[in-house]
Amino acid sequence: MTDKILDVNTTAVDKDAEVKEDLNSHNKISRYKKREQTFLIVFESLFSDTTVDEIADNFTDSTAQFYSDEAIKTAGVIQEMAHELDEKISAFLTKGWKISRISKISLAVLRVAVYEILYCEEIPVSVSINEAVELTKKYSVSEDASFVNGLLGSFVKDKK
Repeated sequence: MTDKILDVNTTAVDKDAEVKEDLNSHNKISRYKKREQTFLIVFESLFSDTTVDEIADNFTDSTAQFYSDEAIKTAGVIQEMAHELDEKISAFLTKGWKISRISKISLAVLRVAVYEILYCEEIPVSVSINEAVELTKKYSVSEDASFVNGLLGSFVKDKK
């Protein structure tokens, strides 16, 4: 009987170790995947006042998957800086356009890209732009991808 209890306890400990390993392994993903996760969190935050942590928790509860800690942290910073980032984006909109007219997907992508260009020196600007365009193509339509590319190109040209 003691052996069975020990086996059950050992199995429980093993399961706990597996869960902890799974929790830690979600942070071992590519930079592109982290950027995509950041975009998804930023995108979802455009629809409510929900915090980034609540969005991440809800995602985990509903899908049994995890956002990386880095994606959650970056999305939190972007959420806090949304007004500043939107001002930078607005400065490059063509006449007659306002930030409210931009699709939510494009806005989320632009916030992530502008944040990276301004504050993530370790990421080449060309990578930020290229991956922003790729995310837009993946989640939106080609016209939006052209819009994102053009706006970010103008932003970078002016920044220099």
